[in-house]
Amino acid sequence: MNMSGAVRRCAWVNPANPRYLAYHDQEWGVPCHDEVRLFEMLNLEGAQAGLSWETILNKRDNYRAAFDGWDAGKIAAYDATKVAALLANAGIVRNRLKIAAAISNAQAYLRLRDEFGSLDAYLWAFVDGKPIRTAWTGQQQAPAKTPLSDRISKDLAKRGFKFVGSTIIYAYMQAIGMVNDHAVDCHRFDIE
Repeated sequence: MNMSGAVRRCAWVNPANPRYLAYHDQEWGVPCHDEVRLFEMLNLEGAQAGLSWETILNKRDNYRAAFDGWDAGKIAAYDATKVAALLANAGIVRNRLKIAAAISNAQAYLRLRDEFGSLDAYLWAFVDGKPIRTAWTGQQQAPAKTPLSDRISKDLAKRGFKFVGSTIIYAYMQAIGMVNDHAVDCHRFDIE
């Protein structure tokens, strides 16, 4: 566990980064039902592929501005001019495939929303509306993926979502609180 003052946190937290501390303490593992944030986090987890979460977290505000506050309707309609502007934006990860994935994900999201009513309803049905609680004594015990993340990953891919491999989806499940993987001696272990 990392220590920051007397507060015990999960070992993966960089205590020197206030954004990281706030993310761990206020967001990670907390059940999220906010539709815009669910869509945002799905895309940010995909943007992280091959990078550190800290890199993406430090760019999150830039992503929000660049991607119109994660308005899926606007993103789904992005054209070549907007893609060129995104590729020139140093505030985000300028990867053509990841930018294309966000556009594809917006289009898939709109279809999914038409079918299920919301991304929230779709996702939380996989866990009967209740977070999975684990009891790891250290982060090394937490898996990189699970049979459930495999299932969600395959279903999202079938629906046209990109950058939704099982490892990305498991990290997403942790981020949005579908799974509480805080270590047992972390001060956030007992979050509801």
